[in-house]
Formats: sequence, C-alpha cells, structure tokens
Amino acid sequence: MHYAFTVFSAAPSHDVFLWNVLIRGFADTGHPHRAISLYYRMREAGVEPDNFTFPFVLKACAGLGDVEEGERVHSDAAEFGYESNVFVGNSLVSMYGKCGRVEAARRVFDRMLERNVVSWSVMVGAFVQNGCFGDAMGLFWRMVEERVRPNRVTILNLVPGVCRMNEADEIYRVVLENGLDSDICIQNAVMVMYSKCGRVDLARGFFDKIDQKDLVSWSSMIEAYARADMPMEAFELFQQMKIQRICPDYVTVLSVISACLNLASLRQARFIHGFIVRSLFEGQSVVETAMIDLYMKCGRTEYARQIFDRMHEQNLISWSTMIAGYGMHGRGKDALELFDRLKCSMKPDHITFVSLLSACSHAGLIAEGWQCFNSMTREFGIVPRTEHYACMVDLLGRAGRLKEAQEFIQSMPIKPDSGVWGALLGACRIHSNVKLAEFAAKSLLELDPENSGRYVLLSNIYRSLGKTEEANRVRGLMKQRGVKKTAGLTFIEVKNKLYKFTVGDQSNPQSDLIYRELEVLMGRIREAGYIPDTNCVLYDVEEEMKEKMLYLHSEKLAIVFGLLNSGPETAIRIMKNLRVCGDCHTATKFISAVTGREIVVRDAHRFHHFIRGICSCGDYW
Repeated sequence: MHYAFTVFSAAPSHDVFLWNVLIRGFADTGHPHRAISLYYRMREAGVEPDNFTFPFVLKACAGLGDVEEGERVHSDAAEFGYESNVFVGNSLVSMYGKCGRVEAARRVFDRMLERNVVSWSVMVGAFVQNGCFGDAMGLFWRMVEERVRPNRVTILNLVPGVCRMNEADEIYRVVLENGLDSDICIQNAVMVMYSKCGRVDLARGFFDKIDQKDLVSWSSMIEAYARADMPMEAFELFQQMKIQRICPDYVTVLSVISACLNLASLRQARFIHGFIVRSLFEGQSVVETAMIDLYMKCGRTEYARQIFDRMHEQNLISWSTMIAGYGMHGRGKDALELFDRLKCSMKPDHITFVSLLSACSHAGLIAEGWQCFNSMTREFGIVPRTEHYACMVDLLGRAGRLKEAQEFIQSMPIKPDSGVWGALLGACRIHSNVKLAEFAAKSLLELDPENSGRYVLLSNIYRSLGKTEEANRVRGLMKQRGVKKTAGLTFIEVKNKLYKFTVGDQSNPQSDLIYRELEVLMGRIREAGYIPDTNCVLYDVEEEMKEKMLYLHSEKLAIVFGLLNSGPETAIRIMKNLRVCGDCHTATKFISAVTGREIVVRDAHRFHHFIRGICSCGDYW
C-alpha cells in the first residue's frame, strides 16, 4: 500500500476510479482509518463518489465498528442517489449489522427495491451476529420460500446460530438440495453445526466423510470434542492429525489444551508443551497463558510459574491466570504478592479481581479479601459485578460469618444471581445452617432450576441434620423437574497412561485386587480413627449398606489403584469432575497418614494436597 499510495500521489490527476482503487486497498489491508480519511480527501478535491466508492468506505466503517461514521457515509450515499443501489444497500446492511445496529440493518433491507442472494445472506448474518437467531431462521425460510437460491455464504452465516437438531436437519436438507455439500467450507460448517446441537457422533461422521480435510476440519472436530467434554478423543485426533502431517495452528493447539484441562494429565501437558516449543508457538502470549492454566490444573504450579516468568510479554490475562491458579491451590499469600507486582506495571481489571478474591476465599484471608474488594472502586474505579459479590459471600460464608454474608447480600446494589446464592448455600453446608440454606435455596432453584448440584447440596444439608423427609422432598422435586445428577468420574494417570473410575467401577483389569486392597485400607484407617460420614449417601438404605456404598466412591478406587501401581515415594494425583464429597475428603486425610503418601486431589472447585493426614485446604472448601 505504501508503493500504491506513492504512485497515486505522483499521478497528475485522479479520477474516481483511482480514488476507489486506493480506498479499497486500504479497507482490504487492515487500514480502515486511512480508507475513510482518503474518502474525505476525495470529497474535498471535488470528486463525486460513485456506487463503487460507498461499499469500500462502509466496509472501513464496519472494520472500525464506527456506526456514527457509517451513518454519515449513509447520508452521503442518499444525497448522491446511491442508497437504492443493491451493492450499496448490501454494504449498509453489513455495516449496521457489524456495528450492532441490527434494527437499522433491517430497515435498510426492507427498503431495498432490489435484493440479490448477497442481500439475504448479509441480513441473515447480521441477525446471527447480534444474537437474533429466531429472526435469522425466519428470514432464511422466507428466502427459500421466495425461491432465492442460498449460496455458501448464506449457509456459513446461518449455521453459527443453529442449536436444535430439527433445525440442523432442515438446513442440511437445503444444503443437499442446492448441491452445496461438496464445498469443504460447508462440510466443516455442517460438522460444527451438529456438534453444537450435542451430536458429536454425527459431527464425527461428517468429519470422516470429508475426502480432503483441511486445517479447519481437524481443528473444528478437536474443538467439538473439547466442548463436549471428550478430552481423550480430542487428544487422539490431534495425534492422528500429526501423523497425517497436517500442521496445526495456534487455534488447534488452544483446542487441545482446552480438552486436556479436563484430564489434568501431566504427561499430556508435557507432550503439548514440547510440541509448542518444537513448533515455535513459544512467544505467543495466548498459547503460553493457556499452558500456564493447564499446568496449574495439573497441580504443577512450579511449571506454570516458569512459563510465566519467561514470557516476553506478560499481559493482564496471564497475570490473572497465575493469580487464579495460586488461589485454586490455596496459596492466597502468593496470589496477593503477585497482585502487588501486577499493580506496578498495569491496571487490573474485573477478571483480575475475581481471581484475587477467589484466592482470598480459598485461603480464608478475610481481612485481605475486604481490602481488595474495597480497593476495586476506591483505587481502580472498577464497579463490582455479581461475580465479585459472590466471591465475598463465599469468603464470609466459609469463615462461618453467615449472618454477615446474608446482610452483605441484602445490601448489594445489584440483584443477586445464582452465583451469589450458590456461595451462600455452600457455606450453609459447611456450617449446617438449614434455615439459611432454605432461604438461599428458594432463590437459587428459581434462578438455576436445571443445576443438579443445587438440589444435591440442599438434600445433603437436610440429611446431615436427620431431616430425611425434607431431603426426600428435594430429591422428588429434582426428579419431577427432570434434573439428573451428573455422574461422578475420577481420573488418575499411572505410568503415562490415563485411567477412569466411576462409582463401583468393575471395568479395570485389576478390579479384584483393588477391592481386596480397599477392604484392608479401610480397616487400617478405621483403626486410626476414621468414621464413615453416611450423610453423604443420598439413598434410604441401612447404615451398613451406606458405609459399603461410601467405599465404592470413584475417588477411593482411584487412590487405591494409584497405591498399587506406583512407587512408595510417588505422589498420588487424581482428578474428580465434581466436588469431592465430605467422606472421601476425610478418608483421604487418613489414607495419607497411614500410608505416608502425598495425595493430590483436584476437584471441580480447587486442589487438595494431603500430606501426613492434613489437607492444604484446612478443611476449608
């Protein structure tokens, strides 16, 4: 563009064609400011714009998201008589849509005297971009009824808004009817569409049928597996991709990291890290930050800190990720120290404060938490959001200050959301306050009726206090509403291989040995003082049966498997997809004491490091 502008400047005269060429060049090469500036220079030079000028200038306005500038150009188009031109009209619809003014886009579309397939496609895209999925679908079917044949752009604009299977099937029928199914971009889009509808199996079927898979095909399928919480499938596909010599980009790498976050597999984390180094992705802050998060969730804070300290450019997201990681491990003091360093180089944002307040909550740092919360507005001009209030309720509630937490909620200047009430309900579980739990649950079950964890938590509180009838009522309500409890899974990595356990699992080849050893181990910890917490069993059965059911929890099976298959100096590391239950937490403390082994448990909320009968959370989780 530098050379093009030099030639343009040296020309003895400039007609509208030359101005258009240069405006388009700047708009297409990521210099929208210069494109708009050149447009006004053209006007000052007395050269009238034509029907080609306005689409280029409107594209530049859309690139900047500058709707006010776009409106001025729209006014010029009307003044020069080009508003009714189909190409200018299409550009106006696109500009308004990309600037978030979908109503204005629709008004332009409705006033167009002539529409082509681009007009319809752009309007559909504007609806989808602005979250108006119902309007997008309605317009698409109106387009089909008016016998305007959709093209690849129409489909590509529409599919990001599809989330229902019946809609997906109908759109795919249109794709087939219009002969678009052989287009690689459409094939990829259809694959993503079905995965977003929850049918990863169908998405994989489309993936397997693509003859010439491109990078987008592989990346999209890996991302679909990651989003569906199928990390092992995502990782296997990534390895197949490497065998096929398809070179991943950073988007693919981020999808693989996202999938592995759910596994907490150190072996896979090291493999991905090695790949990043060999493939020269080091130095890309978004990839390095993702690796920091992955190592933190694998329980290796030292590896995460090494990457952080070596980063060429530490941005706000990388700082916040490190702070959140320390918080997850109960290292609140380290999180506060890092925050003090952050303040010397840049201004924290609301996400940083969520990470910091959460770290204070996990570590029980009440005074420090209040200080951080008050400094948000006073020092940094950040207005607290519901997630900050939820962190403070969690902080107060965990410390047993339930009355203070309740008063804090009542004094909130904004309406409490499910996160705030959930924090209070969790605190009620810790401190067995059934009256306040009922108060919190009433609001919570209205705001978040599909979350099974809320019902289970309230039911556990009732059962722990011997209120069996109330506990059964909550379970009945859960059943009535069709809410199903998420199945508990525990993962453990032994000798570079990942194993999965469910409650009462019999699928492991060593199952007989595991159960024999478990029986011996439970006897040893009973002698050491362990008493089973049968309140954690939600079924109405005899006390002896409840104890046996507790023994079958996936955490205990995974720990025993680790003890059987690792050296006496090796730490046992397991990952639970849900919050670890109270009985398993107590049992693990005793197991670490009688075996002399360090046991690290990552659950859905935080890390627990068990050493010699003591947990790093201080029973404060």
